[in-house]
Amino acid sequence: MSVDDTRQTSLIEKAASRLQQPTQAARASGSARAPTEHDVGRARAGREAASDTQQGKVVKIDIARLHREGYLTPGGQRSRVAEEFRIIKRPLLENAFGRAAALVEHGNLIMVTSAIPGEGKTYTAVNLAMSIAAEMDKTVLLVDADTGRARVHEVLNLPLGPGLIDLLDDDSLDVGDVMLRTTIPKLRVIPMGRFHSHSTELLASASMQRLMQELETRYSDRVVIIDSPPILATSESVVLSGLAGQIVFVVEAAHTSQGHVKDALSLLDGSKPIGLVLNKVRKSPGASYYGYGSYGSGYHQTGT
Repeated sequence: MSVDDTRQTSLIEKAASRLQQPTQAARASGSARAPTEHDVGRARAGREAASDTQQGKVVKIDIARLHREGYLTPGGQRSRVAEEFRIIKRPLLENAFGRAAALVEHGNLIMVTSAIPGEGKTYTAVNLAMSIAAEMDKTVLLVDADTGRARVHEVLNLPLGPGLIDLLDDDSLDVGDVMLRTTIPKLRVIPMGRFHSHSTELLASASMQRLMQELETRYSDRVVIIDSPPILATSESVVLSGLAGQIVFVVEAAHTSQGHVKDALSLLDGSKPIGLVLNKVRKSPGASYYGYGSYGSGYHQTGT
């Protein structure tokens, strides 16, 4: 039996099975009705809301440490890096929530990746999440899907799990069991979770597809940032790119070869908006990109 076959029970089906127990008991008295999809959806939303209010689920983000390490922080002073990520996020938000005629399908699912490891994609994913969390009318869910080199929990000093892999591997878990509410009000995080010998198959499974569909549609104001493995390092990143509506592709200046960039981009769906972020750019007089200290970033969007 394949990994997918053992995990065909969707989150909706799990919630429905829980609702069946009181329904069956009531049916014995002749007063029950079968749960509708609306009932199941309310149960799922209620479970996550209840989970969010548990004090044990609230994790503290060390704002001062993040600031010292060069990350964006709430209430931070105006800086070049903050301006850079405003430039990066604006087309992403416009594609996801802008004019109806120009909306990108699954546009609020944004995958952050690179060609090879070490180019700064996690730095970009965290800062992008922080920047969007500063919006007045948006919430952000940051998902660590880099099973080979998970770093979101290290950067934010969060527990490694339970997380995404545990959710995909254990039918008894729901999203609310692995989603962490942080002391940054509009930021939620799903860490990677435990290491698993079949993590590649789990990320490519039907369960992952259903999970992404649920995260996309549960809240209308939510942006989901997925920190993905590098394209050329693992196969699951290509699968994840098929689930996302938009892709942010990080390139380390003066390090990543043009061949690596071309090879990685050739594996992605060119019909989707692909934003290129040039990371660790050395400043020079009259440069056309923004800089922060001795480094900077540029943003260029390809595709439709």
